Amino acid sequence: MDSLQPLGHAAHLAALLAAILLLARVGRGLARRLRQPGVIGEIVVGLLAGPAVLHLFGRDTFDAVLPGSALDALKVVTEAGLVLFLVGLAHELRAASGTERRATAWVAAGSLVPPLCAGALLAGYVLLADDPVVRGSAPTAAFVLMVAVTMSITAVPVMARILADRGMNNTSAGRLALSAAVAIDAVGWLLCMLAISLGAGSATGFLRSLLGIAAGAAGALAVRYGLRVTAVRKACARRPRTATAVLGATALAVASAVEHLGMTAILGAALVGLAIPTGDGTPWSPMVATLTRTGRALVPAFFVVTGVTVLNQAFSRLSWTLVVTALVLACAGKGIGGYLGARLGGQPPAASRRIAVLMNARGLTELIMLQAGLAAGILTAPLVLALTVMAVATTAVTGPLLGLLDRGAGEVEPPTPNPPVAVAAEGGIR
Repeated sequence: MDSLQPLGHAAHLAALLAAILLLARVGRGLARRLRQPGVIGEIVVGLLAGPAVLHLFGRDTFDAVLPGSALDALKVVTEAGLVLFLVGLAHELRAASGTERRATAWVAAGSLVPPLCAGALLAGYVLLADDPVVRGSAPTAAFVLMVAVTMSITAVPVMARILADRGMNNTSAGRLALSAAVAIDAVGWLLCMLAISLGAGSATGFLRSLLGIAAGAAGALAVRYGLRVTAVRKACARRPRTATAVLGATALAVASAVEHLGMTAILGAALVGLAIPTGDGTPWSPMVATLTRTGRALVPAFFVVTGVTVLNQAFSRLSWTLVVTALVLACAGKGIGGYLGARLGGQPPAASRRIAVLMNARGLTELIMLQAGLAAGILTAPLVLALTVMAVATTAVTGPLLGLLDRGAGEVEPPTPNPPVAVAAEGGIR
């Protein structure tokens, strides 16, 4: 009988994943009916699934459906999916580039600096409230920086989908917004690394964090220079499936090593993705795209795990005052900063308003950043819950606000002949 137990656990996990994927499909369908990106439906349905089962059917049923062993296994699967997804996303962030550099720089600066300041204000509000359950025990510098970074993120994948759905990916506003979002997220991940390092709180912990970063960088460099070897390129061309599996296993190994040394696995995944060569006819794009699709298929499980671990623990501590404060500061930072940045970059008022609205979409990238802060012990579950509500709300209003701007202007900005910024990692977000 004992020999059958692992098979039973595997079957239980497979059934859970099948149910989660079915829920994600339902969520995408509902979101489309509401003219929202599919990922919004996935996020909302996934986050609410666990708490709904708990409150509707009771603790006994919840524990039967999702016992501790199954939750632990689901967390492992979720982390593996996030690693694979982020390898692709980081690779495309590195490859993407805008054509209007001066305007892109202004939009990026306007959509990054004011939101960072807004995030610092939100952190100050939490510090003044002096609620240890929301504040946690992280060092002040790490806490302030982490909150500021989470308020500054713009979701490149979700924005790319919104632009495609609305036919804006060939417009000047669409190109500028996406190019600026790429730059903002790249800076955001660097600041996130710094915040996690500062969160170590002691000289020993800080040195351990630096060792984690060094291990991730060493693994990334090994990937980068290994893929440049002619024999490796030829082997990958002959056996692309095997090469994809090896690349995915390598990314998981680097991410695991970084996490073992006290940093987040997300950091290791991002470093590997940034290290994969781009351009010059490299054969890696199909391989990376396969890893991205595989990881993206598992991302709905991330929403369910987040709902179980954050909502179930923190819902009773949710402060609507904190949620409203975060929403106001988030919209003000991105809206005012994005508009001013676009105007300073030479954009007309109508395009500047569209850019400001687009920069306020945070989506999946925000949730991954929040998970990194929670896993590092810098953010608490109640604060993550409040910021999750903010992220979903700001992303959900992006489409309707663009519709209002289009109706107010009487027409949509005509497309321009320049090609859009390509973000292949978005492909799985529907």
